[in-house]
Amino acid sequence: MIIWDELKSINSSEKELKKFGITMAVVLALIALLLLYNNSVIYLYFFAAAAFFGAFGLAIPNLLLPFHKLWMGLAVTLGFIMTRVILSILFFLVFTPMSLIAKLVGKSFLDIKMDKSENSYWHYREKKEYIPENTEKQF
Repeated sequence: MIIWDELKSINSSEKELKKFGITMAVVLALIALLLLYNNSVIYLYFFAAAAFFGAFGLAIPNLLLPFHKLWMGLAVTLGFIMTRVILSILFFLVFTPMSLIAKLVGKSFLDIKMDKSENSYWHYREKKEYIPENTEKQF
């Protein structure tokens, strides 16, 4: 449902569709130039696609709506997947070794051991004078 909500919130105004058409035209034209430089025969297809996106992006941007929805759907889906992949890698490459090293050296980051001799775990603090100005801008 997270992806679906994000897809529904994508801005598909005429201005956004124009920007999408021009951006796609520029990127496809650059790819076509690179292919032409490398003597590839498929550069014409990329030039044709660049012309299509450029022409419709400037003249009739609403015709690019299905392409925009498809492209943004792909982007949101890839973003959803890659976020989880990157966070998983971060967890297993950073936090797991850090936890193993801490256990090997006997370090505990949380004070969670029960001490039977303690009556209470409450931490008393010293009383300070109440100043109303201290509560006005807390953050």
